[in-house]
Amino acid sequence: MQNAPPFFFDSLTRYGKAAPMSDPTLFVPPEWTPQAAVWVGWPHLRGEWGNAFDGARAEIAGFVKSLSQVTPVKIACGSREAYGSARFALESEIVAGRVSLHTLPAGDIWLRDTGPILAFEGAAQVALMFRFNGWGGKYVMTGDTMTAGGIASVERVPRHQESFILEGGAVEVDGEGRLMTTRQCLLNPNRNATWAQDSAEHALKETFNVQSIIWLEDGLINDHTDGHIDNIARFIGPGRVLCQSPSGTDDPNAERLQNIQSVLSQSGLELVTIPSPGRVLDDAGEVIPASHTNFLISNRHIFLPVYEDVHAPRAVEALEDALPGYNIIALPARNILQGGGAFHCMTQQVPVSKEATE
Repeated sequence: MQNAPPFFFDSLTRYGKAAPMSDPTLFVPPEWTPQAAVWVGWPHLRGEWGNAFDGARAEIAGFVKSLSQVTPVKIACGSREAYGSARFALESEIVAGRVSLHTLPAGDIWLRDTGPILAFEGAAQVALMFRFNGWGGKYVMTGDTMTAGGIASVERVPRHQESFILEGGAVEVDGEGRLMTTRQCLLNPNRNATWAQDSAEHALKETFNVQSIIWLEDGLINDHTDGHIDNIARFIGPGRVLCQSPSGTDDPNAERLQNIQSVLSQSGLELVTIPSPGRVLDDAGEVIPASHTNFLISNRHIFLPVYEDVHAPRAVEALEDALPGYNIIALPARNILQGGGAFHCMTQQVPVSKEATE
């Protein structure tokens, strides 16, 4: 078993110098490319979770145990207590060398948004880092603005510090020059107040080295993130996109999902659909943004969040049909969702270095 290190963030300045601005060799790997590891968040702010805190930890432990059979997992522990809790829950995986624990600043678990996007500049790996303001100032948690730097330091990669606000869950790339996002999030004045669509496109094309931007309108109802793309549409191959179809006559997102499907069907992309979870409610009886697209792709496996929803088996079947070379692993995420997201939101992948693949 690992010994807990002193809880301080001494590594944050060791790789602190910003790299030069991106050049045309910059490449952001899509999620289906080989991964050396996946970072996973571990809950430690009980007040952010209400009655779901212990259940979320149990669901995340189950997810990590399954994922670590496929890809090494690095847990971001934002407190001493979180380190001890994760060590206890994942002892067998830690001893086996499939899971490692890292003390670094993190408000909570949402590493897709607070962590860096790991990319390549030529053969060298770099960390794309963005300003972060707590999802438009709604959920400001101590440590979140330092999480990206902490991960970059552990990974020992130089940083590209960008000047604008962006969360990783707001963008999707397909590795062949396309980026997908939503107007609800990226053009929201609570992020970059001066952005119009043309200025947003200019920044995205320059930063991600892409040629085309695919805009959807709104995300799911009651989405804490103001419409992140990973909750409504995902690239599953170059020029190939997946979204959800409404499930049940009471699906609260039926109109939005139909509009997303309509826009994507006219985009020139190959379109695949899977059933949505339908109507999922929190403990107070309010609609929560349950999504079958908030999955993680990792080394020929798809980790699909399910919410005790009757539509989950059909979603698994649809993914198996769409991606016959992948193993589809459905895992419970209802408690995680009560905190605001699911498996994609709480993870950030580390691509295999180009040297390792050559």
